[in-house]
Amino acid sequence: MTLSTILLTATAASGPELQIESLISDLAFLLILAAVTTIFFKWIKQPVVLGYIVAGFLASPNFTYLPSITTEENIEFWAQMGIVVLLFSLGLEFSFKKLLNAGGSAVVTALIIVIGMMCCGFAIGRFLGFTNINSLFLGGMLSMSSTTIIIKAFNDLHLTHKKFASLVFAVLIVEDLFAVVMMVILSSIAVNNSVAGGEMLLNVSKLVFFLIIWFAVGVFILPSFLNRTRRFLNSETLLILSMGLCLGMAVFSVYCGFSLALGAFVMGSILAGTSFAERIEHVTAPVKDLFGAIFFISVGMMVNPEVIVQYTGPILILSAVVIVGMIVFGTAGMLATGQSLKVAVESGFSLTQIGEFAFIIATLGMQLGVLDSSIYPIVVAVSVLTTFTTPYFIRMADPVYEFIASHLPRRLHFLLDRYTGSACSESETGRLWKTVLTRYLWRIMLYSAVLIAVIIISQRWLFPLMTHLMPHWGRFVCCLITFAVMSPFLLALSYPASKRTERQRLIEANAHFDLPLILMTFFRLMIALGLVVIMLKCFYSWSVAATMGMAIFLMLIFVFSKRVRKRMRSIEEKFLNNLNERELRRSGRNNNVIGDLHLAFMTVSYACPAVGRRLADSGIRSRYGVSIASIQRGAKLLPVPDGETRIFPGDVLGVIGTDDEIQRLIPVIEAPVDDTEQTLARDTIKLVSIQLSGNSPLLGKKVGNSGLSTKYQSLLVSMMRDEKYFTPDASTQFMTHDILWLVGNPEQLSSLK
Repeated sequence: MTLSTILLTATAASGPELQIESLISDLAFLLILAAVTTIFFKWIKQPVVLGYIVAGFLASPNFTYLPSITTEENIEFWAQMGIVVLLFSLGLEFSFKKLLNAGGSAVVTALIIVIGMMCCGFAIGRFLGFTNINSLFLGGMLSMSSTTIIIKAFNDLHLTHKKFASLVFAVLIVEDLFAVVMMVILSSIAVNNSVAGGEMLLNVSKLVFFLIIWFAVGVFILPSFLNRTRRFLNSETLLILSMGLCLGMAVFSVYCGFSLALGAFVMGSILAGTSFAERIEHVTAPVKDLFGAIFFISVGMMVNPEVIVQYTGPILILSAVVIVGMIVFGTAGMLATGQSLKVAVESGFSLTQIGEFAFIIATLGMQLGVLDSSIYPIVVAVSVLTTFTTPYFIRMADPVYEFIASHLPRRLHFLLDRYTGSACSESETGRLWKTVLTRYLWRIMLYSAVLIAVIIISQRWLFPLMTHLMPHWGRFVCCLITFAVMSPFLLALSYPASKRTERQRLIEANAHFDLPLILMTFFRLMIALGLVVIMLKCFYSWSVAATMGMAIFLMLIFVFSKRVRKRMRSIEEKFLNNLNERELRRSGRNNNVIGDLHLAFMTVSYACPAVGRRLADSGIRSRYGVSIASIQRGAKLLPVPDGETRIFPGDVLGVIGTDDEIQRLIPVIEAPVDDTEQTLARDTIKLVSIQLSGNSPLLGKKVGNSGLSTKYQSLLVSMMRDEKYFTPDASTQFMTHDILWLVGNPEQLSSLK
């Protein structure tokens, strides 16, 4: 039986449910329409996201001048795939390391923005007559700025090198995480149709627990697996593996009671910390572009002109709320974290729009059946309006700052400067205390989550199995196995997270610092003991669990401490190395060669000044003091390349040098490509003929010093003089009535006539 026969048989058996022809025809129509609209929006220099939304509107039943899609269920399916792939791509840009580097400034600013905009959105929703649940979803949609639009605007305006731009990017990273948490909270509220504090706290705790477990297992396993199979991972295999992990985690997330999008985001975040992150972003980019486009097209299909006309007032009100609210809360958040007034104003004026997460939250509300259908096109209209105004508000930031600075009372200006200066400065003891406390909290969260996961797995799956196999001894054997698995993590949780030298420095700096350290130790031991008691309670009574737990816990600390502690230290080191693998691979800090020399790996970008040059002429060794130990070019490894070897884009250089030398070299080798410059279209470079008149600037000059290649970016192919063609050399002199055949831009060459 042939493949076509099998497909025809399956189609006939499934009847109208399969609808393969309509699925393909709808997809073809949407993609062709989207291609036309995006080309137009590129031409008018607007974000392509708006082109997708317009394409969706043109393909919807609301636009009667063009055919519309045949089956809406087809688009819903593709849109769901779009959400999953979009969240996976956002996760690839998120990375756990980026969150840690974002710092408290980004977290506090994002928290102020989200809480402030949620309250404003809810209040405006109630004012406009929406229900409580609709107003709550509206607040969530208005609280998330668009990462895509801001990055596009910064690139267009050449602002990515500014200090406030890096702070805005950090805020966007934290907002993405808050958005994922918000989706879980809103889902819980929608299902229960009420704001139940206990239920919401339970769901958030459940989310935090599963996030920690997923990250712990993923960070511990995936980087090691990818590195072991590195030689088998070409682009095709890496694409299949990445999308398989994405969809697999999405399905597992649903099994755990969460959404597909959350699982995709988590898997992207885990992979973002590996040394394969850039390659994964590259190979999955076409998949993201395709499914992301279909998602935004599905958003555009919800646009109803009648609804927009009917709700023109609310659209304008909500747009004003987004713009004013983002400016106020964004600026206030930056000021509260110690940033200068100029940076705060510039940051606030950059966040004045909503985008992809607003659509995702709106789609979630529609799927749950709690969001009024008229709110979707209103939010889309607000997004389109605020997207168009974003570049103008970014440009307005500096004039507004100058106005505020000139009219701000002198005393208030002095207090503000003193506050920002004191907030940005931090003592060495304060930094050390922050480091110790952060490490302490992360260790408690990580090991507590792992221990709780072990208890749950043991109670749900191991205990029934053991009691079935051994009716009399099953309970005891299950308890013994569970405790054996828990013991190393219990010890790791019990021992201090700080080093002895760090504790000594804190106590010497301030005698009162010993009290917090004692309380931290007590709290940590109580958590470990409580988990032991909870584990025993799953199999025995409370009294037996408390008595046995205390005895077992003391025995564990005094008998097995040294051996288990040494083993856990190696496990922790492997986890941290995997977590920081992407950065460690670039900087080479963990690849010590000798003394303070390291082996680092960096990928040559197209903008690298050494591209195309021989190693001997590149100046890498003479200027930066490093040595090139190897070059990985695709599947081919060039060990110890000689000076005649040339450098090409995409090469992975194995570089040996000190930390300072490598850090100075990284921005040169991995120089970002400026894709904001306008490039000439192919049809602007042509073979043209030019006859020199008496006023031509070339008359009397020779080909070698005429500047044709440097000044006019052209290539002289041939000349005709006295009706004879000939190939000129560098000494040929131009004369009146010569006809030149040149390759270049006709407009630029017209001045040579």
